[in-house]
Amino acid sequence: MDHPERGGVTVLEPADPAAVPAPRAEPEPASRWARALAGVGYRERRRTSLAEQLVPPMPDGPGVTPALVEPSPLLVRLGVRLPAPLWSWLCRWAGWLGPLAVALFAGVLRFVNLGSPHALIFDETYYAKDAYALWHLGYESNWSSEANGLITAPNPTVPLNSTSAAFVVHPPVGKWIIGLGERFFGMDPFGWRFMVAVLGTLSVLMLARIARRMFRSTLLGCVAGLLLSVDGLHFVLSRTSILDLVVMFWFLAAFGLLLVDRDKSRALIAERLARGESADWWHLGWRPYRLASAVCLGLMTGTKWSGAPAVLALVLLAGFWDSSGRRLAGGGRNLRGLWDFAWAGVSVALTAAVTYLLTWTGWILSSPAPGKGGYLRDWAALNPSDTWGWVPDWARSLWHYHHEIWHFNVNLHDPHTYQSNPWSWLLLGRPVSFFYESPKNGQAGCTTTECAREVLAIGTPFLWWAGIVALLYCLYRWLMRRDWRAGAILCALAAGYLPWFNYQARTIFLFYAVCFVPFLVLAVTMMIGAMLGRADASPDRRLAGATGAGLLVVAVMWNFLYFYPIYTGQTIPMDDWRARMWLDTWI
Repeated sequence: MDHPERGGVTVLEPADPAAVPAPRAEPEPASRWARALAGVGYRERRRTSLAEQLVPPMPDGPGVTPALVEPSPLLVRLGVRLPAPLWSWLCRWAGWLGPLAVALFAGVLRFVNLGSPHALIFDETYYAKDAYALWHLGYESNWSSEANGLITAPNPTVPLNSTSAAFVVHPPVGKWIIGLGERFFGMDPFGWRFMVAVLGTLSVLMLARIARRMFRSTLLGCVAGLLLSVDGLHFVLSRTSILDLVVMFWFLAAFGLLLVDRDKSRALIAERLARGESADWWHLGWRPYRLASAVCLGLMTGTKWSGAPAVLALVLLAGFWDSSGRRLAGGGRNLRGLWDFAWAGVSVALTAAVTYLLTWTGWILSSPAPGKGGYLRDWAALNPSDTWGWVPDWARSLWHYHHEIWHFNVNLHDPHTYQSNPWSWLLLGRPVSFFYESPKNGQAGCTTTECAREVLAIGTPFLWWAGIVALLYCLYRWLMRRDWRAGAILCALAAGYLPWFNYQARTIFLFYAVCFVPFLVLAVTMMIGAMLGRADASPDRRLAGATGAGLLVVAVMWNFLYFYPIYTGQTIPMDDWRARMWLDTWI
């Protein structure tokens, strides 16, 4: 299915050694520098046609997979014989069927018992209620101190306060999304977690398709989706009504759309070259996927300001990808290469900024009368200005509100039990307990003297610790092999991770890292692809690589199952809970 002759990844069946192609002879490096690079593993890329360099073929699909595919030797050996038309159809649509199956698996995990714990856990106490107020008032309002108890009572009531606007420090997109689930299913735990679980499931599907497109392998695409579906941090955040999973979703969507734009634009370049046109173009016409990516970046920033660095990262990626495509087509380094970056910056950043502004529509349309609309909506009316009086009152009030939000966010230094430093995130040094109870015998299903019930926001340790090695591998691939895929993964991960190092004195938490978890998974997937080896490697090499890669995936899945009780708030004996606290800092 993966067309190894086109660079895909597949697991070869044992074959006659005479039928296995011999490894290609590598030419002796000519220069001293080339020999030095060869000494640390660098090899020249396989020579391919210009069209294939611009757009490598996909592993399967209509127009790629033959109309009639030979039966699988493995299935034949197992005694499974599918009708030829059905088998050919499955092979042709494997690029969708595989990712959809993985997404279905992820969805079942996330939606089973989604309403448990029946409580407002951790920051749900803010976002679930803010979302409800947004859908009913157009802006967030203050709530009474008894609100949580009333909402989660056996006979719940929702004490919405429509006269007192609340100061909130995050834009409204994520809360609008959370509130959509409340509109469908009511103001209860399942309702306020529903849409986040939907986005968590869809992100698994997106990552599988993104990995397939990046690595040109349906197998690796499904591996990436599977690994994300069993990451503990992604799993817990997919079942909790807070904003960070929403930030991750829009970031991943923006990255995927930009990746599609890269393939579409390069296919257009290949068509132009086939017609004999030069590489001296100023633009490639309408770029709907790039604009859609920019809209997603605006929605990401409109969920949390921590999404803003992603705009710069994807602008740089778009510029580099256009410039490298131009050079590959023979355009060289000239003024048009600089134009690629300038146009990427204008088109992406401007579209993202307009989208961000539109996310505040509910607040803007609320009443500007004193005490009647959103928080500080009346600021311009209460503070007239001769200098800036020509600016619409909503714009002046919104600017002042943003100033207050910025001041709060950069000066948030209140100590918290579960805060952590970003240096420790990849090591999972200090996870966050979203929910904890210690039921006694006979309570909440406890059958021993003492039990524990916890929802712990922590990544699957084996996946994250393997991710550290994978990031080093990607760094090598980027520096020594000029692999654009490794560069893209590192760029996106850096945008979600490195900015937090500038706020080490601020109160920050490990679960902010969910923003870059998909790119950590992509790094691990790329490393697994290297473990599998080249399609023309010897059977022994392929068998060893497949065994190592399979053991890694199985270990990650076992690790997720082992921690599953403390991801979902299940009641377990206290000794079993202590056995899962591998580090003292996890308590």
